[in-house]
Amino acid sequence: MKTTLFIWISIFLAACGSSTSSSQNVQTQIFDASVAPYTTGTWYKPDVNTSWQWQLKDDIDTSYDVEIYDIDLFDASKLLIQSLKNDGKKVICYFSAGSYENWRSDKNNFPASALGKSMDGWQDEQWLDISNEDLVPVMRARLDLAIEKGCDGVEPDNMDGYMNDTGFTLSASAQLAYNKFIANEARKRGLSVGLKNDIDQISELEPYYDFSVNEQCHAYNECDKLQPFTDVNKPVFNAEYKQEYVDNTHGERDKMCADAIHRQFQTLVLPLDLDNSFRYSCH
Repeated sequence: MKTTLFIWISIFLAACGSSTSSSQNVQTQIFDASVAPYTTGTWYKPDVNTSWQWQLKDDIDTSYDVEIYDIDLFDASKLLIQSLKNDGKKVICYFSAGSYENWRSDKNNFPASALGKSMDGWQDEQWLDISNEDLVPVMRARLDLAIEKGCDGVEPDNMDGYMNDTGFTLSASAQLAYNKFIANEARKRGLSVGLKNDIDQISELEPYYDFSVNEQCHAYNECDKLQPFTDVNKPVFNAEYKQEYVDNTHGERDKMCADAIHRQFQTLVLPLDLDNSFRYSCH
């Protein structure tokens, strides 16, 4: 009888343990492609006609008559951000959510297992394994820094690792899960959040993001894919770098800008280094 009782107790405890373990696994699933967009609370929501300036290097030229300044999260001081806000600007703070930059102040917080191949053209940056949940505290800390500095929103960069040679096998589903995580974490902090590139997943991700930041959709004939944002009165902030647009060779910039205006895109022709050495606005 004692033996039978022991067996039944063992089975019961094992079942409880299995249930507890299963419950814990559900609770700790942070990257979830099926998660709903965060919609509670208030944060800055620019409309399709919002003007912008994008500068990530050198001393920030604060003289542009625009609504949004998009500047570097780490390099921008609280004083600069507050000065821009005092002048009636909204401040979007740039950081990379999909790559490791070896010069950032939090570089030692990244798990070595999440660092992949160097990015083409940017040898000081490495792609991240965006399926690695050890990145969670790093990215949350960056979003907290944006709040601490007074940013109105964030521009997380390199959100399309699954389309690149990262050194990892990243699926479209993993990218969706990560991009949704970043967006929801930003909104939970009252931050506006922009989707950087990741054009092929825009239809799925638009509800999670408040604007789009794109590079060279005109040059690559990809602008049609950005329409889900403008269709719901969310701005597309686009930058073009082609020399033909810079020089306006054969009126190429004029033609490109006419198309941008027709699409209601906020397109700028800028230097690739985003150092404000020149700037042409389509508006």
